[in-house]
Amino acid sequence: MVLCTGNSCRSQIAEAYLRLYASEKANIYSAGVERHGVNPNAVKTLLDDGIDISSHTSNMVEEYLHIPFDFIITVCDHAKEVCPHFPGNAQRFHQNFNDPAIASGSAEEIDEEFEMVRNHIKAYCKSFVKAYL
Repeated sequence: MVLCTGNSCRSQIAEAYLRLYASEKANIYSAGVERHGVNPNAVKTLLDDGIDISSHTSNMVEEYLHIPFDFIITVCDHAKEVCPHFPGNAQRFHQNFNDPAIASGSAEEIDEEFEMVRNHIKAYCKSFVKAYL
């Protein structure tokens, strides 16, 4: 389970890369402590890397409280602070990534911020799968 505030950018990107790298080794989910909708720039930055998440939805963490996850990864400090208790003995991991949704500037500067965050999340997910799956 990958959690962030709104399940719109960072957790969506992480879910996509964890699915890519974990392949058949795990069932990957993402959710938010709020619902913001999938950010179009997150869709675009992943398409630029050959991954299509245009059919993804923004989900609330409460939808998944019944699943006994092995791993819970929070990708923003806010989600870590307000993450509900999940049943079971899930290992918790935290890595705060910048929120590209709050980037400002020209369209090019915003695209660059999304790409930078995407690349950081991509590297983290690749390392996570290698280490734990």
